[in-house]
Amino acid sequence: MRVPRIALLSLATASTLLGAGRTVSFEKEIKPILEARCVKCHGASLQLGKLDLRSAQSALKGGEKGPAYTAGNPAQSILYKRVAGVEKPAMPMDGTLTPAEVEALKLWIEQGAKWESEIGKVATKNPLQELEESKLPPGAREWWSFKKPVRVAVPRVSDTRWSKSPIDAFLKKEWDAKGLQPAPPADKRTLVRRAYLDLLGLPPTPAETREFVNDQRPDAWSQLIDKLLASPHYGERWGRHWLDVARYADSNGYEHDFDRPNAWRYRDYVIRSFNRDTPFDRFLLEQLAGDEVENVTDDTLIATGFLRNYAKVGFREKDNPQFRFDYLDDMIATLGRGVMGMTVHCARCHNHKFDPILQRDYYRLQASLYSYIEVEHPLVPKDQATAFRQKNEELDAKTGKLKNRIAEIEDPYKLVLVKPKYKRFPKNVQEAIETPEELRTPGQVLLANQIIRTTRVSSEEVARHLKPQELEEVRKLRAEISALEEQRPAPIPVAMGITDGDYRFVPDGAGDEPAPGKGVKRELTEGSYLHKGPGPYVAPPSFFLYGGDMYSPGGLMKPGFVSVLFENEPPVERPPADRRTSGRRRALAEWLASADNPTVSRVMANRIWHHHFGRGIFATLDNVGKTGERPTHPELLDWLAVDFREGGWSIKRMHRLIMNSQAYQMASSYTSEGNLSKDIDNTWLWRFRQQRLDAEVVRDSILATAGSLNTLMEGPAVFPVLPRETLLSMRNGIWRKQNDGPETWRRSVYVYRKRGLPFPLFEVFDLPDQTITCGRRNVSTVATQALTLMNNEFVLDHSKRFAQRVRELSPRDKSEQLELAYELALSRPPTAEERRIGKEFLEKNSMEDLTHVLMNLSEFLYIR
Repeated sequence: MRVPRIALLSLATASTLLGAGRTVSFEKEIKPILEARCVKCHGASLQLGKLDLRSAQSALKGGEKGPAYTAGNPAQSILYKRVAGVEKPAMPMDGTLTPAEVEALKLWIEQGAKWESEIGKVATKNPLQELEESKLPPGAREWWSFKKPVRVAVPRVSDTRWSKSPIDAFLKKEWDAKGLQPAPPADKRTLVRRAYLDLLGLPPTPAETREFVNDQRPDAWSQLIDKLLASPHYGERWGRHWLDVARYADSNGYEHDFDRPNAWRYRDYVIRSFNRDTPFDRFLLEQLAGDEVENVTDDTLIATGFLRNYAKVGFREKDNPQFRFDYLDDMIATLGRGVMGMTVHCARCHNHKFDPILQRDYYRLQASLYSYIEVEHPLVPKDQATAFRQKNEELDAKTGKLKNRIAEIEDPYKLVLVKPKYKRFPKNVQEAIETPEELRTPGQVLLANQIIRTTRVSSEEVARHLKPQELEEVRKLRAEISALEEQRPAPIPVAMGITDGDYRFVPDGAGDEPAPGKGVKRELTEGSYLHKGPGPYVAPPSFFLYGGDMYSPGGLMKPGFVSVLFENEPPVERPPADRRTSGRRRALAEWLASADNPTVSRVMANRIWHHHFGRGIFATLDNVGKTGERPTHPELLDWLAVDFREGGWSIKRMHRLIMNSQAYQMASSYTSEGNLSKDIDNTWLWRFRQQRLDAEVVRDSILATAGSLNTLMEGPAVFPVLPRETLLSMRNGIWRKQNDGPETWRRSVYVYRKRGLPFPLFEVFDLPDQTITCGRRNVSTVATQALTLMNNEFVLDHSKRFAQRVRELSPRDKSEQLELAYELALSRPPTAEERRIGKEFLEKNSMEDLTHVLMNLSEFLYIR
């Protein structure tokens, strides 16, 4: 890392002024620092980065980053730059040195870095063991979110308006205490539009609006909610919220961004699950362990795509096992933030800095997931899947022999022809390739593998150098291969998912007794493979990794969970009767949804609340730790969490509970000077919060208002037309060419999610990062949004279709057309002033101009 010159100058200047004129004592000042803070990671027990700081000789020999220091020159000394914090990662790993200690090291290096003695052995207890044996600090479980939620008695309320719902009673208690006056009820037109956009992500038609406005039944509102929850479009809207949590995408991401042709099946599974109101505990179980449940179905196998949704480098684990640990870290981050509301992944390299999450907890959780392998689950009867596999294996064996013979002929030529291609790479890359494989450093292994794998010599190039008889033999072999490929059976439907399998990555020295990493021993096939028996499945070993470094293993880790969230250890394995898998993921899912887990019901109840009200009871949806925000209404939160769990984990039941409250039905346009002076941010929810539509709902509302929306559900993703310059920026992956018409005018949940090229209309309206779990979307107001709505070809085209729809419904009467345009776009007639301005506008402009204006109104883009 290059350190800014000004940073080094300022540090040097400050320390010179502080330490000018004195000589640093190695024995009294430097040796105690190295003994206490450095050699436990760079000494006898461990030598992270291959750096040993016990003697002048070993320090100057250095490690992977070179010598520890340059005598006389602190600015070029990695030891000084790391402890001073001007080069990352800052050292030591367990804290920081004092300014006086940093100054002493700097002056010592300036004065020649003289050693008067070597550093003796460090403490007998291995620091790995200390970390592995860490205990929770006293009072760790006293934080609000680590205590089990308790359903307290609902406050008594005398006002009849606020006494019918527990939600209203809890809110009213706080309003009264703070002197806030709640808003009056919203009008029926506002409510019906609010409900449709909230539950379906679509605006109501004029007929649907009139139906509710004219419904005089006392339970008209609750009947409307039931109707919307029964709509198949409900799952398309609320499933999208969960897809943010699941970091769903249709491509791998990263440099190659390969297509995931079967990822869409997981998306459709989520939509179906929300539509049929799958209990949330079962929903979690299917996604974590759908292959381990008693009654495995296509849907439970598809559900395992949840854990496999991680962004993926386009290389094989065989080439870089580090990727596997990164994917496991992504799983842990997703489960931690998305389900538990905890940043468990921050404990990968050390105990969590803020929350009582031990590094041991991280690696026990990793052990619960470690045995996963990627599979394509066949979605056909077993005998059909077996026949398909056997036929392909037979053909693979035959074509494999032919391909091997072609390789025997071509490979000697390729070895010669590829060498000149390596010359275009930097010298260090060429050296890595030229170094014998068994002598390469870990860095050289990565460099060499990447370049050797991606630098190709084509068969066409080889053909120009083959002897005539060799060329003829290759031609015949390829013809035989083509004939065999014609015999391939038709593809069967498969789902992208996971299961337990046999995977091995065992660093040297790994075991029950911690030992320093000394390289790596690999027992790894081409990827991972299914367990084929005989006998019950046994999960592969997983180790504690000091500093998160896969080459610095500690002891063997047993599966387990986050210890601050339980007092008595729950079961950590729940294998199926046939022992085909370990049952570790099932045990994890069951613990997450148990009554003993204090966070999961809170996090999901709060997530539902957030999507209804625009802000959670605690605003940091995916962080209930000490760096997250505390709940504004803790008693209400706990009441909802317990009710959610004891009510069968029904999400639709939670919708009914929340939306039937008077709080949900309040007006958003209410203004009170007294309220504003006490709670300008509406933290205490004295009026309904206006909410900007999510990106997908903006597009869907445009399509629905224009009458263009294709409501076909499920199936492979669609590829709306992109500008040519956008397509030219795409380096890898796919974006299929489809006609701009009904084929692509489907709900936005079905638009292809390409990690390397987010759909531009979605991106401008705050589409979240599709590579990580997202708890709460950012909501911005920027000029590019207005410019997009004014100039985007899709918006312009559908504003014209909107105008055509208006003319078709009311061919001659412009006044009626004006009324209809407002009803379609905003679910209400124009006000008297809007009617006057609209008529004047239409005298000078076209209906297309008016409909375009309506699609640009804030009211069109917000739930009010």
